[in-house]
Amino acid sequence: MFDRIGKKILLSLSTLIEMSDMLRRAFSEAGPVLTGRARPARRVFFKQIYFTGLQALAIVIVIAVLIGAVIVSQVMSFASSGSSSLEGSGSIAGKILVWVVVREIAPLLTALIVIARSGNAIATELGQMKLGGEIQLLRSMGISPDQYLVAPRIFGVTVAVAILSVYFASATVAGGFLTASAIWHIPFEQILHGLASTIRLADIFQLFFKSSALGMTISLICCRKGLLVSRSATQIPQAATGAVIQSLFAVFFIDGVLTFIFH
Repeated sequence: MFDRIGKKILLSLSTLIEMSDMLRRAFSEAGPVLTGRARPARRVFFKQIYFTGLQALAIVIVIAVLIGAVIVSQVMSFASSGSSSLEGSGSIAGKILVWVVVREIAPLLTALIVIARSGNAIATELGQMKLGGEIQLLRSMGISPDQYLVAPRIFGVTVAVAILSVYFASATVAGGFLTASAIWHIPFEQILHGLASTIRLADIFQLFFKSSALGMTISLICCRKGLLVSRSATQIPQAATGAVIQSLFAVFFIDGVLTFIFH
């Protein structure tokens, strides 16, 4: 049993070292990719933002609005069950939207949506390119795969998750506002008071930092899994499945660690 535990620990450490080295190489290629000196890589970067961010925007907003409606409805139901008056409950709902959504749910659920939509696709695409010899062809042409394939995807997914998290938080608050006003007849001012009295600059920083960390982790895992494909086409779905599972585990783990650190 101890042998198996030791092997798993060593395997985890080896994986972390590989991912750290991949991230280091990606940052070393960040300048040409982001400034446009490597135009093909920059196009891949923007395409990744489009696929991961813009194409997922509709589903993110729909889910966020529904979650906002559910949260406010639960708060109002709880408030009405203990008192005949809903006075002040709008302010409480605004505070809960900050505590629950901005600090926790927005980056976490955005990351889960990105894993479901893009994680599988990234691992599959890179696996097919590796199996088809396209990566070796890039090397033979003097083109760095880290610059053309890895760095644009890592930074593209990171930027997309950070931006989507902001839209998620905003849409959740909007859904809560609409539900409180249309169904529970709570004035907007009450929720705005709760939001304004609770939200801090540190909460905005936490939202961006946590979403960026989760996005970077997802892209690292998916790129690594895709590039590990080497022998047969049957490894591609295995790599895609492994990328999704590892990303889910890593996202929940990192989210828990960051929440503990921030609070």
